Amino acid sequence: MTDLLIINGRSFRSRLIVGTGKYKSFQETARALEASGAEMVTVAVRRVNLDRSALGQKKESLLDYIDPKKYFLLPNTAGCYTADEAIRAARLGREVGLSDWVKLEVIGDQATLYPDVQATLEATRVLVKDGFTVLPYTSDDIVVAKRLIDAGAATIMPLGAPIGSGMGIQNQANLRILREMITGVPLIVDAGVGTASDAAIALELGADAVLMNTGIANAQDPILMAEAMRNAVLAGRQAYLAGRMAKKLYATASSPLEGVVR
Repeated sequence: MTDLLIINGRSFRSRLIVGTGKYKSFQETARALEASGAEMVTVAVRRVNLDRSALGQKKESLLDYIDPKKYFLLPNTAGCYTADEAIRAARLGREVGLSDWVKLEVIGDQATLYPDVQATLEATRVLVKDGFTVLPYTSDDIVVAKRLIDAGAATIMPLGAPIGSGMGIQNQANLRILREMITGVPLIVDAGVGTASDAAIALELGADAVLMNTGIANAQDPILMAEAMRNAVLAGRQAYLAGRMAKKLYATASSPLEGVVR
């Protein structure tokens, strides 16, 4: 395959990134990851740290069900509300051996879980200087996106709708603007995807990848939904590369009359 997702020099065949929270069990998590075809999975630093602290008591850990030879672990700073909290969480993830990559989340509002873009920018600057590859969750504001890139962000990850809402892509115009104006780093839609058509739309709009958790984990059949998301991301990417036909106000015959003998 030549159509690879490349982030900071690292290549991935899959353009679907999945989270590991909200599943009914670790076993279900593992089955969903397998069905999704994802190569990169996110893990909450705080959750993994708590699991690891109990390993001496032989308590199961999420990490027992994620093969590091098969999946690239992307620690995230979920639950952090200040730049300092996020920076500490990222450093903790690196210290316990997870990764020097981080999906940076700094939440600014508890009700909507919208990002605090100023704190995200501040944390990005610090973590990049500290040697991290930073993938920041952010708004769909082009000005903020450009500042994050200037700060050294390895991707731009705007929300498509509020986290966990399942509302689908609610900001197509802004995502189109980001796609036109963002170059040099991947554009990854993060949050809001509820079903396969949402994922396909994100890729058709030009997103390089999509990150999701709730859309799979909260489905009635998470394993089947994971497979559906895998197929949707592939279809959306192919449609984007193929280039859709132009929209027209009036009909055009599928079988033209030119050359027809009357």
